[in-house]
Amino acid sequence: MHASASVSACSAPALQAPPLWRRMACWLYEGLLLFGVVFIAGYLFGTLSQTRHALDNRHALQGFLFIVFGIYFTWFWAKGHTLAMKTWHIRVVDAQGQALTQTRALRRYVLSWLWFLPPLLGAAPFGLSAAEITVLLFGWVAVWAILSRFHPLGQFWHDALAGTRLVHFVHTRTPQKP
Repeated sequence: MHASASVSACSAPALQAPPLWRRMACWLYEGLLLFGVVFIAGYLFGTLSQTRHALDNRHALQGFLFIVFGIYFTWFWAKGHTLAMKTWHIRVVDAQGQALTQTRALRRYVLSWLWFLPPLLGAAPFGLSAAEITVLLFGWVAVWAILSRFHPLGQFWHDALAGTRLVHFVHTRTPQKP
């Protein structure tokens, strides 16, 4: 953290979730930023494995990306936020408002796959087209997001299961001494 910046502490009322629209905007922005992570990780994987065709080693690449994403999110969440979360003034904390441990951040990462796994697993036995899977996936994302309205604190359910929560967070700058 920058030496001239102080961070406001999370108080009990501040542990309320940011509005759903802001969390989803952050979610979309995070997806855009992940293109860079995927590009670099994919290039590294392709170079190290000498993969010449995009579909060769596809499952190994998917496993590699799962691990890379896990490292990315676990590391940033243990610091309090990713770049997208910082941009949208959102921080991830534990149930008491404290910083996440690496273990809790990893638990949150694994549980965050609830955004994607149910529709993908449900579509697998039916041989659906890419367009049908996309519709199913976006439909599930909308349902999963709306389900947060039924949580007592408005949190996403994977956060409740992981013992984490998203909170509003603002960096405040203190004047520098001459």
